[in-house]
Amino acid sequence: MPPCFVLSAAMLLALAGCRSMPGAPVQPIGTVQGSGDRSPVAGTTVWVEGVVTADFRSGDGLGGVFVQDAGDGDPATSDALFVAAAPGIGPLPGVGQRVRLHGTALELDTGDGASLTTLQPLRVEALGTGAMAPATMVAAPYAWEAFEGMAVRIEAPLTLASADDAARRGELVLSFDGPLWEPVERAAPGSADAVALADANRQRRLVLDDGRLGQDLPLDTGPLPRAVARARAGSTLDDVTGVVDHRFGDHRIQLTAPPRLTAAPRPAPPQVAGDTRLAAFNVENLFNGDGRGGGFPSERGARTADEFARQLGKQVAAIRALDPHVAALMELENDGHGAGSAVNALVDALNAGLDGAPWRAVDAGQGPGSDAIRVGLVYRHDRVRTVGTPATLTEAPFDTLSRAPLAQAFVALGDDGRRGGPFVVVANHFKSKGCGDAAGADADQADGAACWNATRLESAQRLHAWLETDPTGSGGDRVAILGDLNAYGQETPVAWLRQAGWRDAFEGHPDAYSYRYDGERGRLDHALLSPALAGRLRGAAHWHANADEPRAAGYRNPDSAGTPWRSSDHDPLLLGLDLAP
Repeated sequence: MPPCFVLSAAMLLALAGCRSMPGAPVQPIGTVQGSGDRSPVAGTTVWVEGVVTADFRSGDGLGGVFVQDAGDGDPATSDALFVAAAPGIGPLPGVGQRVRLHGTALELDTGDGASLTTLQPLRVEALGTGAMAPATMVAAPYAWEAFEGMAVRIEAPLTLASADDAARRGELVLSFDGPLWEPVERAAPGSADAVALADANRQRRLVLDDGRLGQDLPLDTGPLPRAVARARAGSTLDDVTGVVDHRFGDHRIQLTAPPRLTAAPRPAPPQVAGDTRLAAFNVENLFNGDGRGGGFPSERGARTADEFARQLGKQVAAIRALDPHVAALMELENDGHGAGSAVNALVDALNAGLDGAPWRAVDAGQGPGSDAIRVGLVYRHDRVRTVGTPATLTEAPFDTLSRAPLAQAFVALGDDGRRGGPFVVVANHFKSKGCGDAAGADADQADGAACWNATRLESAQRLHAWLETDPTGSGGDRVAILGDLNAYGQETPVAWLRQAGWRDAFEGHPDAYSYRYDGERGRLDHALLSPALAGRLRGAAHWHANADEPRAAGYRNPDSAGTPWRSSDHDPLLLGLDLAP
């Protein structure tokens, strides 16, 4: 047979069975990958040989296989690459097969600025069977790029940082060496420490993927077990085995075998000392439609009456489990205080089955505020009583940006019915971090605080000035600022309030958190106390019933009905104080 020349897919078909020219210049895969982010030979044709270590061609898979060779001796270069399935070339060999490939090296765009060094094959030759042991990892590599495409086995426990995308995309966020913390929870925005923490998070972070590109695929048909996909953050995974891939902005492991899970247990509700308990709950868009069982889907929250019933049931389960005497609420539907309002639907549900209907809501009249969501206060009339009338602040930036705060004075009741001194609870919800139309000082300053930080700082300053005027007229100096300030612990709004004299109820709780964003945990939900009230503090805790739970545990899942788990995306906080006479 005369020598063959690879010219086109059509000619290859005509020359089926023709072997490569003697002395074809097979080169190590490492020289195709190179030591940088992109292949140094992209756009050229190359010959490589190796063993197929993973096959993702079927169904909704990645559309190819990974091939790895024995290496080029350079630890800075990967010894594997992705080989895309190509029509007209014939089937690629399966896992455990040796293969010689002739094709075009290219950088495959895999989304969000990521690319994957790929071989588009022009010719495929099966060479028999082979074996390639996975590389062993015991720590996060300095550079994931040096392992791109390679088979790996991680022999260190990985912490589950988030399973929020497990049901939809088959992805988990994991981390080496324990949990990931929001850098600005631990260090001031823009500081060298915050930058170092962000860099460390990027190196320690790893996405675990199920090797499928589709969405909402059945969990039972992929390599990601249902128990793993539904696990709480803080669980650990061992024996993670797969290939290193680079897609959608992240280096990730495409699983080739199920990992071993050690599930984190669900925590019991915290117990705090003190005779009076204050709580803060972000109820995550509690909208009750038209208040008469219809009007769904509403602007936010539940899409159907059944979903709302489950959402309400989960909120009731969470509030009853914590058993506060006063609770500050965020993200209530701003639909008044009448019989059909969302807040009264919650109060009625809390009172169901209880003698004397002890739960009541503070009625601020209209609003407070004009936003679609508002804050609220609910309380147990058998344990505390209101004093005077509620007060709200609706001036800028609380008119259109931060939600208007609501303040109410209370007194605690002793067992003999006597009343303690007045204390004030202020429910708050500052402007969120989403950028939208943020501009100027409110634009993202690339310091870790995201957008609208200037507005949140102004909100903190205006709130402080307002509270100094004693807006409830109670004459007391025991005041609690509670709620979702949308600022982590070291960001300027919270830091400014501490500098102004407010005491952080979670001072001395270095591991306190209430929220997870992209797998990183921190505090958006705060309790800041006046010095007089801080002196009566006996305990403070967040209940991690929500932030560690996957989205699949929320109210849209009928199986979650009646449980407190993932009643919101924020964890509630609970304070214990001595305020009764």
